[in-house]
Amino acid sequence: MVLEAAGCSASTSQESGEELTLVVKWVGKDYTVRVCGDDTVGELKRRICEVTNVLPKRQKLLNVKKGSKPADDSMLLSGLGLKPAIKISMIGTVEDEIFVDTVDAPEVLDDFELGEEDTTDIKDKDINKAKIQRRVQQYKLKLLNPCRPGKKLLVLDIDYTLFDHRSTAENPLELMRPYLHEFLTAAYAAYDIIIWSATSMKWVEVKMKELGVLGNASYKITALLDHLAMITVQSESRGVFDCKPLGLIWGKLPEFYGPNNTIMLDDLKRNFVMNPQNGLVIRPFKKAHMNRGTDQELVYLAEYLLAIGDLDDLSGLDHKNWEKYSEQNKRQRHQ
Repeated sequence: MVLEAAGCSASTSQESGEELTLVVKWVGKDYTVRVCGDDTVGELKRRICEVTNVLPKRQKLLNVKKGSKPADDSMLLSGLGLKPAIKISMIGTVEDEIFVDTVDAPEVLDDFELGEEDTTDIKDKDINKAKIQRRVQQYKLKLLNPCRPGKKLLVLDIDYTLFDHRSTAENPLELMRPYLHEFLTAAYAAYDIIIWSATSMKWVEVKMKELGVLGNASYKITALLDHLAMITVQSESRGVFDCKPLGLIWGKLPEFYGPNNTIMLDDLKRNFVMNPQNGLVIRPFKKAHMNRGTDQELVYLAEYLLAIGDLDDLSGLDHKNWEKYSEQNKRQRHQ
């Protein structure tokens, strides 16, 4: 299936802050895709996915090139010399069905450390703040259950956080992190819960249903977020990568959540580079068959979440020391 996109804008995408509007023609209909020069090719693919449902990994953009070679997903559009009137041809197919197994599940790269100066530079850049505002305007957040006034917010990753997505099993429940439902039940007393995965929404929904998370009688999930809610940022030391900006949620639901009452659990530290104060790096859950008998990470994290759940403001906490805080709180309760 071939898609053609005709671009139009007041200026070229060579100016990184300028918006490039693409009129996308696909199966007889016109769609509008808006990107900026400071976005990457990967971001362009996400925007196309939003309107066509063709996953980025299934897209091949034939004439988006760097010189004579196809442009890599990490390349900035501003460096490709795209003109306002360019027509982009894409070969791609919508996946009508999804098979959630080790072949279809997305790969997760190893995490990397960012220096403090690098992190500060990324989160304070006006370019990245503008990207979040665009995402707030563009992303369609669907609430599965109402936000509860007075509750804090817990944002959870899936792969290697709640589920070992790379091991094989006859039943997905064999790859679920131990104590998952007990953890979510305990957390729900003080927190609304949002699941955010760097994968497609179809995969998120299928996986959460398979694990019995959606429709559970003991707790409720407020919303599901997918890869389209992420933004691309650039650092001096690590180049271009994707992250999960909590500012999207705060911008969508400002009357309920903000920096003072939100905590995110993710096995990749880089995912909360825009909100380092709100992130807690969870130990990755891998090799489920070997480790599910001993892994108690969610048990201890539930204790920590409940220990800080009564605080009026979470912004002063250093989540790097969560285990020490939890242990001190436990000793105080028994004195």
